[in-house]
Amino acid sequence: MPLFCWTTLCTSILMIFAMAPLTVATIMLAFDRYAGFHFFTDGSGGNLMNYANLFWLFGHPEVYILILPAFGIYSEVFSTYSGKTLYGYTSLVYATMAIAVLSFTVWLHHFFTMGQSAHLNAVFGMATMTIGIPTGVKIYDWILTMARGRIRFTTAMLFSIAFAATFVIGGVSGILLANPTIDFSVHNSLFLVAHFHNVLIPGVLFGMIAGIQFWFPKAFGFRLDETWGRRAFWLWVTGFYLAFMPLYVLGLMGAMRRSVEWLEPGYRPWLAVAMLGALLVLGGLASLFIQLYVSVRDRERLAAPAGDPWDGRSLEWSIPSPAPEWNFAAVPRVETRDPFTVAKARGLAYETPPHYEDIEIPKNSATAPLIGFASAACAFALVWHVWWLVIASFIGGIIVIIIRSFNLETNKIIPADEVREAHERWLAMVRRTPAVERQQEISPENLGKAVPVL
Repeated sequence: MPLFCWTTLCTSILMIFAMAPLTVATIMLAFDRYAGFHFFTDGSGGNLMNYANLFWLFGHPEVYILILPAFGIYSEVFSTYSGKTLYGYTSLVYATMAIAVLSFTVWLHHFFTMGQSAHLNAVFGMATMTIGIPTGVKIYDWILTMARGRIRFTTAMLFSIAFAATFVIGGVSGILLANPTIDFSVHNSLFLVAHFHNVLIPGVLFGMIAGIQFWFPKAFGFRLDETWGRRAFWLWVTGFYLAFMPLYVLGLMGAMRRSVEWLEPGYRPWLAVAMLGALLVLGGLASLFIQLYVSVRDRERLAAPAGDPWDGRSLEWSIPSPAPEWNFAAVPRVETRDPFTVAKARGLAYETPPHYEDIEIPKNSATAPLIGFASAACAFALVWHVWWLVIASFIGGIIVIIIRSFNLETNKIIPADEVREAHERWLAMVRRTPAVERQQEISPENLGKAVPVL
């Protein structure tokens, strides 16, 4: 499987187990709020630390619920734009699983200063340092994937490289904070703010941006404008370093987080640099919206209907762009880790399937958004004690579920003839489309058919 599938699988497993303590904490809070149970009220027989433990037993795995899918995106991007198979595939899979397991062993490092024994702090500090090992394995595997590769510095690749460099800095500061003695010195300071932004922004946000740049043509049939993408990259990365590196210094100087203002004169120069960085980040965000506008405006020039603008290695690049609702006209046969690359090497890509079958897919349904809307309204009403809205939204959600349960026609059949006609029309178009070299990857000549480089 592609690494993105492995990371998504591990994320799904994490969500199953991590949501349980959050659900328990939420139910207990609800009993506290509406029935006066006082589970977490120290003066009434409860214990506030129970809430801290339950919340962070969810909260730290949640960090990896965010980051693991991005790790999968980076694996696909590094491999594709380096023109190489992913280095250390097996170790990357094991590292992903190790991170998922270890993420449940480190939650206490969020409150080293809240009264537990030094021995307990030491145990969780060591566990926190240990989780850096599989993460380091991933970084080295990505570096070795790029080593001696034919790297193309597209927007997605630039954000991925920036992630690797920036995430290491954030990870090193995390190893420092894993030492309880250091954590006592900088707890609740801007040093901590710098650390978690230093891992979450490159670890999650850069991954989202890289993934959008990478898969956008597969979803919509045209590439994103590279000029504005690179402008966004330089603004984001420069702004990020200017905005958050000064916070490490400010934290060591004693500046505390969650402060309305800082009056210490020595803080002002560093705060000014951070403000400049924040403005550059705002410019980077604006550039991404401009990139989207320009790309939609110039979508004919950026069109890539043949489906493979990046000389992709996995199976999604073997189908049209945008992908049809049935995805694959025939079930693909997978025998290697880079099946589409191997198929191109053997001259088997874009072959006409020997036969077509009817394809059954789910019909579109408004059930999920309606339940989501009702749940959001119910939660809002519970917070503000709007009881009529609580009752109405709860009943509305139940009614939607009941109506859905009586709907027995939830799937539709796409006839084989329709699939064959659409697929063979696309195959004919692909065979007419000239293949482009990697040097032309961001040019208007790239219609989505790459010259394979093996």
